[in-house]
Amino acid sequence: MARARKAAAQDAVERAQAPESDGGRRLSVWRVIGAALVAAVVVSAGAVGFQWWSAKAAVDVRPWFASYVDVTATPRFAFENLGSTDTKDAVLSFVVSSKQDPCEPSWGAAYTLDEARGSLDLDRRIARLQQQGGTVAVSFGGQRNDELAVGCTDESALKKAYASVVDRYKVGTIDLDLEGSGLSDSGAAERRAAAIASLQQERRTTGKSLAVWLTLPVAPTGMTSDATDAIAAMLKAKVDIAGVNVMTMDFGDAKKAKTSMAKTAESAVSAAQRQLGVLYDRAGLHQSDPSLWAKLGATPMIGQNDVEAEVFTLQDAAAFNSWAVSTGLGRMSMWSANRDKTCGSNYVDLSVVSDACSGVNQGKKTFAATLAKGFAGHIALGEGAVTTAEPTTAAAKDDPKTSPYPIWADKNSYLKGTKVVWHHNVYQAKWWTKGDVPDNPVLNAWETPWELVGPVLPGETPIPQPTLPAGTYPTWSGTTPYDKGQRVLFDGVPFEAKWWTQGDSPEAASADPDSSPWAPLTQDEIDQILGGSGR
Repeated sequence: MARARKAAAQDAVERAQAPESDGGRRLSVWRVIGAALVAAVVVSAGAVGFQWWSAKAAVDVRPWFASYVDVTATPRFAFENLGSTDTKDAVLSFVVSSKQDPCEPSWGAAYTLDEARGSLDLDRRIARLQQQGGTVAVSFGGQRNDELAVGCTDESALKKAYASVVDRYKVGTIDLDLEGSGLSDSGAAERRAAAIASLQQERRTTGKSLAVWLTLPVAPTGMTSDATDAIAAMLKAKVDIAGVNVMTMDFGDAKKAKTSMAKTAESAVSAAQRQLGVLYDRAGLHQSDPSLWAKLGATPMIGQNDVEAEVFTLQDAAAFNSWAVSTGLGRMSMWSANRDKTCGSNYVDLSVVSDACSGVNQGKKTFAATLAKGFAGHIALGEGAVTTAEPTTAAAKDDPKTSPYPIWADKNSYLKGTKVVWHHNVYQAKWWTKGDVPDNPVLNAWETPWELVGPVLPGETPIPQPTLPAGTYPTWSGTTPYDKGQRVLFDGVPFEAKWWTQGDSPEAASADPDSSPWAPLTQDEIDQILGGSGR
């Protein structure tokens, strides 16, 4: 997402917009929807009524807000911390084909699902967000890599790939971000639609819902023909589409120079609403005007866009939000939570898009809080999600047999990055520590050397922890002189001397690493030692 939108804008379908009806759009939209739902059930028992009713029943009928989160971006964004905010939900992106197997889902073509569990601790972080009342959706596709349907030509294998992601993360909502070949490849569109339709129907027969959103490029004049074809393919395959989310960003030459980003986004969404109505009519599934607005979402790129002249400001966010709420838009998102902060003083050229800041001065405000106003619903929740916190009292006993990491002990020393289990939760050391209880109820995060990662997950077993056998290196002694490069063990932890030293304890290395003559060995160095090549 958020890349190369100029082409989409230039290729936009030039279609006349139907006249706006203030009477149809400015009433209490959700009351109209409620009345329309009743009417649909009473008046029609046919396919149209069922299709509309099932789409509404599959999701939280209230409009919802959720930021996109780039899971594999550097620096890593701690989306689990959104649980402590008012905008708890997140759309995790992007699942794409792995480089080794087009039918194997991966995160950003960098991590398989299992690798993401280990390297990113993704499963546990999702559980942590859910503990705090947040919900996640998973987004497939994006601009940089291949959406699964592009390279996976076996429809059965494709369905299995989608299902493996849905089942692993127990999500109730998926997002299909279609760009590049994922949007233009008609064969991929047909395979994708057939696989999603089959998966959705299969889940319904077992009492599980699956809300499906399509995220598509848009111009001020509407969606491209490729985008409308993607919607048509889904409807033809009888996919019950929860909604269409248009990317109101990077308009390029299609944007009028004197028109604000907010007004341009309003025009784009309005044009998409008219197009969506036509597509449903062609499929024989007529939708009322309020229902069409409820089936639409919008995703602006906050701050500096990829097109240098386009900047979506906080003022644009407030204006667009006000319009969206009054219109009855069903969803609001943004690209991305990773970027929702002012750039630091070391980031010089603000016209160049950063993956970690917005490029505008936000002060104490966030785009998320501004865009989320009036969107009180939540992403449809999947079955089996963690919604309550594990016990954290002293009575909660940890079992080494079901703990992925060693259980914390007050006599042990822990290096920065070490993970432990305490009261059924996983904690990670922010710096060297000994004797600090992981769940000590401090008021400020800087008061504790431990960071809560998330709960111990059901079915977990110990992850093998590499340790150095006693005698691998001499135990540090305060009376022994050490030359540069010599190694010692201190509380079982290996250290290497950076220069000649005597009497300087390695314990101080974590508190003041620059002045300490000792540096702890990295995990890679420890692995090499255990492999016989580093001693």
